[in-house]
Formats: sequence, C-alpha cells, structure tokens
Amino acid sequence: MKPTVLIVTTVRWFPTARLAVTLANAGFTVDAVCPSRHPLVKTHAVHQMYEYRGFSPLASLRDAIASAKPDLIVPGDDLATQHLHLLYEQEDGAGESGANTRALIERSLGAPEHFRTLYARTKFIKLAEAQGIRVPQTEVISDSSDLRNWIAHAGSPTILKADGSSGGIGVRVVRNSEDAEQALRDLQAPPLMARAAKRAVFDHDVTLVWPSLLRRRSTVNAQTFVEGREATSAVACWNGEVLASLHFEVVNKVGSAGHATVLRLIENAEMSAATEKMARRFKLSGMHGFDFMLEAQTGSAYLIEINPRSTQVGHLTLGLGRDIPAALFGAISGQEVRSAPKVTEDDTIALFPQEWIRDPASPFLRSAYHDVPWDRPELIRACISARRKQRAWYSQQSQLQEFSMARAPRL
Repeated sequence: MKPTVLIVTTVRWFPTARLAVTLANAGFTVDAVCPSRHPLVKTHAVHQMYEYRGFSPLASLRDAIASAKPDLIVPGDDLATQHLHLLYEQEDGAGESGANTRALIERSLGAPEHFRTLYARTKFIKLAEAQGIRVPQTEVISDSSDLRNWIAHAGSPTILKADGSSGGIGVRVVRNSEDAEQALRDLQAPPLMARAAKRAVFDHDVTLVWPSLLRRRSTVNAQTFVEGREATSAVACWNGEVLASLHFEVVNKVGSAGHATVLRLIENAEMSAATEKMARRFKLSGMHGFDFMLEAQTGSAYLIEINPRSTQVGHLTLGLGRDIPAALFGAISGQEVRSAPKVTEDDTIALFPQEWIRDPASPFLRSAYHDVPWDRPELIRACISARRKQRAWYSQQSQLQEFSMARAPRL
C-alpha cells in the first residue's frame, strides 16, 4: 500500500501544485488541504481534496487528518506551518486521536520543543551561531533607543525583519537612522483593520483579525548587512538527518526582497554543513528551506533564516541526493531511494511561472532551463488564466520593496 502525504496550504501558490505532481511520481498517494480554486485541482495528482476553511483553519486540518490518515504532512506556506504548530498544542490531552495527531505532526516537521524558535529570528540565529555556523549579527529591537544603539554599533545599511513574516513583506533594508526609525514603526505596527477585513472577506482568512483588534505588535529584529549574492537551500530531512538537498545561487528575483525567479545550481560545502548542523540541532523532519548570503569578497556563506516548510524548488528532481520527494518516499516506505530522471543538465533554472510573470521577455526563458510543466497542460492553462492577477501582485511587491529602499524627499 502506498504511503499517503497530506499537503497543507492556505494560499493559491503554483509551486505547491508542482510539488504534488513530483510527490505522486515518487510513489506517494497525495491528498491536500487547500483553498477552493487552487491550482492543485488541475494537476490530477491529488487523490482527495479537503477544503481549507480560513474561518476555522485548525478544524479544517483536524478533519482532513482524520479522514486521510496520512503518513506525512507537508506544509506549503508559513501560515500552514503555524497552523500545524497550533494544532499540535491544542491536541494535547485530546485522548488517543489527539496523541496520534501530535505524533504525526512531530514525525512530519521535527521536534516540537523547537517549533516556536523557527519563527523567532534572533533566537534561531543565536542557536545557529552556537553550532559554529557563520551568521550575521542579529538582535531584537524593542524601541528607538535600541535601534540607535544598534546602528551606532553595526553601522548602515542594516536590515530590519519582523518575526512571523515571509516573502519579503516584513523586511526592510535601511540606510540611515531616520529611515530605520520609520521602518521600525511600520514593522512593529499591528495589521491594519482594513487589511484584516479584506483578507477575512475575500480569502476567508481571519488570522489577522485578532492581532488587529488587540493591537498586537510584531517583534522586530536587526541584522547586519552582508554585501554579496543571495543563496538558498531546500532539504529533505528525517529525524535530524539530511537525506537530500538542493543548493542554489539566486540569479533573479521579484523585487529586492521577494522570492527568487531564476536560480543557479551550485555546490557549496559551507551551506551543506550549515543545513546538516541545523537539521541535527532541531531534529528536523520533512521539507525545509534555508536562506544564505554569499559574501562578495570572500564567498563565505552566512545563514540568515529558515523556512520551515516546502519551498518553491522542492519539486525539482536533479538526480540522486537532489531529489527531495524520492528521499522522503524512501524514508517513509523503507524502500531503497530511486531518484526520478534529472529534469535538466542545465545549472541555471528559470522557475515557471515566476520568471515569466516577472518579465515575459526575460532572456532567461531562452538561455536557461525553463521549468514549464509541459506534461500538465491543464496546469499551464490555469496559470496563464491567472496571469493578470499574479502580475498585479508581483508589481505590488516590487513597488513595496522599492518604496522601502528609498525615502521620499522632504519638501
């Protein structure tokens, strides 16, 4: 009997659909909890779909787990991971079913005592530093006084990051004290009620409502600026051991702090060692991503954060040791790992539809391997039909990042 993997996603994110296909090809029965009209519907790789209900997210997950009885859960976005962490806490003392759910979440994600640390940026970096991993200096910034002291010590530019944020939304690169103080106020501020209401009405997602009503402020961290090239790693882990990994240098991306759209496959011993140490330290299982900066002058790899979920490159099958779905199937089934054929021999990969949406005339669509799912025409059509909305989102992200990088002149 084939093992079952349950994908949990709260957003209509195209890479999650790509991941479902490769997980099915690896040998899993794939079920999914997702919003309606998700691209997953177009893959024909999902055996059973369960609706993600934004007004009752934990109940959605609880019901899907009870019905699917999966062997593994894979979260497809940060909010999905946070839901699973909360479900783990809520199921404490819920009898045999609760104990089974908690055991499944632990088996799928890793040691629960570290769940909160994964979204506490400063604590995570401090733990990485204790493992001998190269990291930028990182500190929690509580107020303007802390910020001024930080800048006096660390200098400019510097980076401010809010805990619990993702996709570059909660990140600001600031170049002087005045901009830094404005960024601190913006990042600490509770979600706007208009934004919380819009998400609740249109996406049935109420996660911002209580933080907005209670005026809950975000924890903000300062991190020293590392001049260089961005890099990212995606790994499959099992009980703290890295089973397969992909390491990339970021070639192109959406805005200054958005997600990557073009990547170059690399070998980097320092990145490999860092991911292995952190997987062991946190006893990670499942799919995770790590972000790095490769210092311009030395090439040294600085670990800057973790993504405790599948990332947008997790579907790429690039040979033995670089096939994340196959590695997880082997761990769950106990069978010998049999990697899928490599999708390309080209080291440079233009992600679809990310780079195509960013720039339909991008030269990388011709010079690099363009990762289009030609064997899934329904999925391609669904992506093309959604292009207008996606392009608007990309444009908004780019404008937000550009705005955060430049201060309007004082009149």
